[in-house]
Amino acid sequence: MEKKDKSKKGNLQEIEFKSDPKADKLGAAPAEVIAEALRTMMKKNPAKDSIKGVAAVFVAFSLCFSFAACKANTVPVEKTGQEASNEKAIIKEHPDYSSMSPEQMVESLSLEQKASQMVQPACYMISPDNMRANDYGSILSKPQAFDYQGWASYVNDFQAAALESDAGIPYIFGQDDVHGVNYCSGAVIFPHNIGLGAADDEDLMYEMGLITADEAKLCHMLWNFSPCVAQSQDPRWGRTYESYGSDLDTIKRLSCAYTKGLQDGGIVACTKHFFADGNVVFGTGENSDVARLIDRGDAQLSDDEINKLLDVYKAQIDAGVKTIMISHSSLNGVKMHENKKYIEMLKKDMGFEGFIVSDWNSIQNTSPSSYYDQVVTSVNAGIDMLMEVERFDEARDIIVEAVQKGDIEESRIDDAVCRILKVKKDIGVFEDPYGEALETKQAATGSDEYREVAQKLVEKSQVLVKNENNVLPLRNGSSVYIMGPAADNDSAQCGGWTLDWNSSPTQEIPGVTSILEGFSDHADEYGIEVITDEAEASKADVILLVVGEQPYAEWNGDAEDIDLCGPLGLDGNKEAIEKAESFGKPVVACIVAGRNVFIDKYADKWDGIVMSYLPGSEGQGVASVICGQAEFTGKLPSPWYSSTDQIGTDKAWIEMGK
Repeated sequence: MEKKDKSKKGNLQEIEFKSDPKADKLGAAPAEVIAEALRTMMKKNPAKDSIKGVAAVFVAFSLCFSFAACKANTVPVEKTGQEASNEKAIIKEHPDYSSMSPEQMVESLSLEQKASQMVQPACYMISPDNMRANDYGSILSKPQAFDYQGWASYVNDFQAAALESDAGIPYIFGQDDVHGVNYCSGAVIFPHNIGLGAADDEDLMYEMGLITADEAKLCHMLWNFSPCVAQSQDPRWGRTYESYGSDLDTIKRLSCAYTKGLQDGGIVACTKHFFADGNVVFGTGENSDVARLIDRGDAQLSDDEINKLLDVYKAQIDAGVKTIMISHSSLNGVKMHENKKYIEMLKKDMGFEGFIVSDWNSIQNTSPSSYYDQVVTSVNAGIDMLMEVERFDEARDIIVEAVQKGDIEESRIDDAVCRILKVKKDIGVFEDPYGEALETKQAATGSDEYREVAQKLVEKSQVLVKNENNVLPLRNGSSVYIMGPAADNDSAQCGGWTLDWNSSPTQEIPGVTSILEGFSDHADEYGIEVITDEAEASKADVILLVVGEQPYAEWNGDAEDIDLCGPLGLDGNKEAIEKAESFGKPVVACIVAGRNVFIDKYADKWDGIVMSYLPGSEGQGVASVICGQAEFTGKLPSPWYSSTDQIGTDKAWIEMGK
């Protein structure tokens, strides 16, 4: 294998800030010009503080639309007389929300404005013009993977529009930053939760929360849809790697430490998915937009099992979590998005004071036959914000209509909006909507300091499964031939939810050190010789075979066959396994996967086996443990089954915790 020449670690990929394509369709001037002028003007003269600032903003827009020179250092001109008076008449006057309580804010809003606070479109479905017209409570997702500066600009463009709306309520941007700020190019990518469960270090989880918050604040993304507190029960589930494992105590401890880190770091955590999403039965997967094997299926549980899962959410509430997301799945036949009994339990019995958000379009899969009734049922069940990424305007209009018809009490709307505004007030967006006063420890994402913390978590997540003849750690002075489809594969190493939903759009990812690079970059320090040329493999003392799974997310990872060389195994796994054996050398298999894949057909061929899970951006952490610079301390967070027949039984190839 020829080593690639790529010096990515610590460097940001320069990504051009692009306009929302929908804005151009709506006849807007080039977004880059408008956005730059608007950001500069409003930073110097916030519109809510003075007529001078407002006039400056209008000057900027006028210049942009006439394609005149519009520079970042333009000095705003204060208009006087009738011209200034006419412009003032156009400006919408808003109350000083920063001095008001959430209850007072709610009283100042119309029913339509309150309903808008309760919906959450996907950002790529709207333009700033739509935000200016409707002032939605939140938006989510991504138009593309920006660097942190691009993200901050993008978020602030929508914020400017929200503040210019009739209501003038600032919005918050929500994102699935599930293993670091994973939609930001150049950010630190931590191991996925399954690896964090193997590491089982509460102090590092708290640090990870602080770091994720710090890098998210650089992007001005203040709401993180994390942690996922699912209990992993069946490795055929495509979201297994999003779980800390099968032990509820471990899930509770690690997730609470992480939540505290996020919120102490200054952003909003969102515990998900309420509840039993990891306890669903294989074969009951939701068949809505696509057919699923297990994801979004039905959890068939006893009261005792239910209560144990609810204890995890009570611990999260006690830890101060501000938002909770509902699960796509069902509990004993009832979709959680309409399960009023348990949603109300969060607020009435557990003392939850934050707000509850639905998951992606999920109210559309509840039992009512009409969309009107689905919205009404979900809101009456206790969901405060609807993540209706495409039908957001329709959902908002239904909320208004349902109140007018008496199908939803307005007091229910007031409670939902009050909860939403309280969270916004708690994180300071009324006082600082553009994030100008946000304090961050680092000036940019991807710092060496933060990567070192991620490397520690990688090191602690490595599980030594087999070690015949003490082949590991590699001895000083030894030579190792490194091969296999996961050896130099950033995308496989990071897994799903990395720069995109299902997988990274490119195999090489800015800021990622692959496992091969981790060995090669530190070979002298570790006292080893790294061989990547197959023609030289016969000189090696040990063969390091790096194999694994394809990246996937959610139901795309559902699989009846989770064999290492099955449908979701990396292309080339089988050939690499056979090639490694042919050298007649000791073979150490390093498995990069989001679950304990079936390896019973191959394990006897290997002298050593290391389960690396999905380590993220710091591949050198894998190398440091294999080379003895750090100890093997990781433990299996879930049982390792050798066949489908063992799943759900007390039989396993290797027990959890080994």
